[in-house]
Amino acid sequence: MSSFRQSIPSMGYGTWNRSGDEAYAGVSDAIELGYRHIDTAQAYANEKEVGAAIQASGISREAVFITTKVDPVNFAPNCVKPSVEKSLADLQVEQVDLLLLHFPSLHDEYQAQDYISQLGEAYEAGYAKYVGVSNFTRVYLDTAIDVLGRDAIVNNQIEIHAYMQNKPIVYYCKQLGISTTAYSPLARGALINDTVLCQIAENHSASSGQIALAFLLAEGHIVIPSSTNKWRSQQNLASTDIHLSKQEILAIRKLERGLRLVDEDWCPQWDV
Repeated sequence: MSSFRQSIPSMGYGTWNRSGDEAYAGVSDAIELGYRHIDTAQAYANEKEVGAAIQASGISREAVFITTKVDPVNFAPNCVKPSVEKSLADLQVEQVDLLLLHFPSLHDEYQAQDYISQLGEAYEAGYAKYVGVSNFTRVYLDTAIDVLGRDAIVNNQIEIHAYMQNKPIVYYCKQLGISTTAYSPLARGALINDTVLCQIAENHSASSGQIALAFLLAEGHIVIPSSTNKWRSQQNLASTDIHLSKQEILAIRKLERGLRLVDEDWCPQWDV
């Protein structure tokens, strides 16, 4: 775990919901601004553009941390490795830094032990420097650990923001020594006008969004905000320089309201 934390920048650039051209432009801008962690997924259908932008940037492969995720549609027996091989080809790399299972199998169509074992096979094949999961609850995390071992799973990417701090699974991951990456860290804009965040932002000559990100960073999460606006991406990156007081952190913790944005019928039964 220590080597993983040393390897991954806590601020990443997310590419969810970005079309091909938007993904290419966004990643290009992000790298120019100084981002060194790029997050994508098979389900985003933009790995080719993400890979092309990284290649075109001229940055060395070692200088950028690349995360991608295996789409649950590729969880069938003997399908995970071939899907990752395609991801590597699209990203124009021989290995990603972090490979995640995007969700538990939708409606439990496939056996968890099998697709988790396949993740381990992709790791053993050298397709990823580290492996982890995304949107895994305690039950699925326990299965992953049973299959691959306690030290194999280094990260769980989950929805976390000031309005939904996801404390049950965050606490469980912390107990297990598993890092957490917060997706939708700005609650897709829902918290931008929050009074508490805006008041704290005035104290730091910052925006409410920057404070929301600084809070998650202070809580020990990796964050992957996304924007098609270069100025906004620059502002997001600058949030790493904001240091909140204990009182400010406590005030933001009180904003919890259980606002879960990802809650479809195919999602696992979330921890409460």
